[in-house]
Amino acid sequence: MSKRRIRVFSREFKLAAVLRMLAGENVSALSRELKVLRKDLNYWRDRFRSGGPEALRGRGRPRKAAVAARSTGNSMKPAAPDEQLSAARSRIAELERKIGQQQVDIDFFQEALRQTEGIRRASAEPGVTASTRSSKR
Repeated sequence: MSKRRIRVFSREFKLAAVLRMLAGENVSALSRELKVLRKDLNYWRDRFRSGGPEALRGRGRPRKAAVAARSTGNSMKPAAPDEQLSAARSRIAELERKIGQQQVDIDFFQEALRQTEGIRRASAEPGVTASTRSSKR
């Protein structure tokens, strides 16, 4: 049985890769270029989003403070309640706008479907042509 060599990446390497991903680079191309698995890149990105650069630890065990912060879900400083409230309200407004736009789209497509079903009547018997012309010429 051969021993598999485990590569260890520094925090700076991980941070540079994550920043490139967040800048919009293709994850598959980045994975091939850096010779790192895509799942590792995605894992680093998720860790960065949840805990910032400190969550991308290098060698060794994580610090006790980082472990405690990660278990409570607060690895960054908590925002003031007013900031949290305004951020939540803006997010709610954004989602309500999105829901409204989706409802408009649904209504449009339902009406279009009703109109196309009214125009096209399938033939009831074999050999009878349908009420609409074929697109083939």
